[in-house]
Amino acid sequence: MEKFRKIALLPLIAALAACATGQPSGPRAEATLAPTQGNTASGIITFQQNGAKMMVRADVSGLPPGAHGFHIHEKGDCSAPDGTSAGGHFNPAAKMHGYPLHANHHAGDLPQLAANAKGEAWVEVTLDGLSIGEGANDIVGKGVIVHAGPDDFSSQPAGNSGPRVACGVIAAK
Repeated sequence: MEKFRKIALLPLIAALAACATGQPSGPRAEATLAPTQGNTASGIITFQQNGAKMMVRADVSGLPPGAHGFHIHEKGDCSAPDGTSAGGHFNPAAKMHGYPLHANHHAGDLPQLAANAKGEAWVEVTLDGLSIGEGANDIVGKGVIVHAGPDDFSSQPAGNSGPRVACGVIAAK
């Protein structure tokens, strides 16, 4: 009986440990980025819901060195060779484009990706205003776009980030 109790408690202990370490435990989604025509960028973007917060992790390669705009777009459609089939930025509240850690911005505005000399970029950020699987800010089925240039976070409607170099569709996991 003692052995059974120990085995039965293992999942509970693991769940409590995750809470204690701040590990997100809510719904998860992912987008696999593929290059648009003439580009080489690819990668994985993961989204992990943690209450009202969303952890966004991007791991992208094949980029020119430097900063790159990176956004959730309104359509989960990467069929156009240049990625324009993904539409504009995801913006259910009809806000102005802006920096994602400030109050006034599109729901789909994400921070810059900064590619190193090898063309690799990695970022992890926690954001408000996104959800997985429910409500107006649900990102499942939306597109993720990486742009050729930096986002100026002020030009309207999209930050003047240049052509789309990679596109992926967000799917629940």
